[in-house]
Amino acid sequence: MRRAGKHLDAADFGLDEAELRSLAPLMSLDADQWDAAAREEDALELVAWIRFFTLAEARLPGFEAGAKSPVIPLARVLRQRHEYPPDLTAWIRAHSDNRFLPHGSLLDRL
Repeated sequence: MRRAGKHLDAADFGLDEAELRSLAPLMSLDADQWDAAAREEDALELVAWIRFFTLAEARLPGFEAGAKSPVIPLARVLRQRHEYPPDLTAWIRAHSDNRFLPHGSLLDRL
């Protein structure tokens, strides 16, 4: 994950095919698992993860997640910490066609 977050401009994120396949299942982890993982990371790392998952969902087969995207719980953690960058929402929307990013489904928030 760390290496992929540093190579966002590369089509394959600087990862080989096996590494990409190993990351695809992360798209289906539930929000509680992402909340727990995010607690251990600083804001810069979480932003890198958000950018990676946003781009991976748009570029790579098998990374489609819709309303279950890891971007949603990761962004929520940053907002709870008051560390959400002001330009991140615009960046996400410019790089994704997932209508649920970064806030999730309205039904999930009710």
